[in-house]
Amino acid sequence: MLAPAALPTPLHQLSDPVLERAGLELRLKRDDLLHPAVPGNKWRKLVPNLEPARERGHTRLLTFGGAYSTHLRATAAAAAALGLSSVGLVRGEELAGAPRNWSLRAAEASGMELGFLTRAEYRRTVAGLADPAVAAGLAERWGRCLVLPEGGSNGPAVTGAAAIPAEIPDLGPRDLLCCPVGTGATLAGIAAGLPPGARALGVAVLRGGEGYLEGELARLHREAYGREFANWRIDHAHHGGGYGKVPAELEAFAADFEERHGIALERRYVAKTLLAVHELAAAGALAPGTRVTVVVTGLPDPVR
Repeated sequence: MLAPAALPTPLHQLSDPVLERAGLELRLKRDDLLHPAVPGNKWRKLVPNLEPARERGHTRLLTFGGAYSTHLRATAAAAAALGLSSVGLVRGEELAGAPRNWSLRAAEASGMELGFLTRAEYRRTVAGLADPAVAAGLAERWGRCLVLPEGGSNGPAVTGAAAIPAEIPDLGPRDLLCCPVGTGATLAGIAAGLPPGARALGVAVLRGGEGYLEGELARLHREAYGREFANWRIDHAHHGGGYGKVPAELEAFAADFEERHGIALERRYVAKTLLAVHELAAAGALAPGTRVTVVVTGLPDPVR
């Protein structure tokens, strides 16, 4: 059985001089403490998919991710705990014959069978999941599977993430909830779950996503709720050079934040979001009186 999550996750108020000078408050929603094996937004996105999967008789999951994908590790762990088998299709055919990195080893240790696709084949497959021919090809190769999209981002995942603002009391017009944006489901859920007047800000962690990510948010909202929401926006200026990139400026900021606040930061998503908030505050881009809550969506990578 999948161990229960520690809900609601803690809400920590921080004293931060940069934000205080700008007339802002800063809080952290500690979703990194949610679950030991399926932390943060991964638990919120996976559970609404996995419970119905078992009810419909599925015994096997298939999903997608990169070489260091937290989603692959989390799916493997959750599937194993529920007695399901799992397949992870990994971006990068060249990885098939290479020694496994710590992330892929962890997925395999949870029982996940890995398949490796060329980057072009990966893109075509992920983009074509609604195509019956693509679905038939996956079924022919891997058997009957519940197919989860990259990052687990679909309508049920959005409704799972919508519980995040529901756990935060007294949200209103002065509140801004912030989170990283990879595939978009977490931001979509947060925006959908906000009360009137509150707003959501996503920080894109991949370069070149302008327009595409906004379209994905709108699509996810329509899939989950049959409508779109207008209470969110995405910042595209703090991706740090692209997905998985951790430039020296970001590393220095994260190390200083950890020293001052005693909270370990995941670099590729969470640290980028916090740096964006700090730079927006310093530039006067956030209205004085705003209460900023940053959702800590995951754990730092283990030291290897």
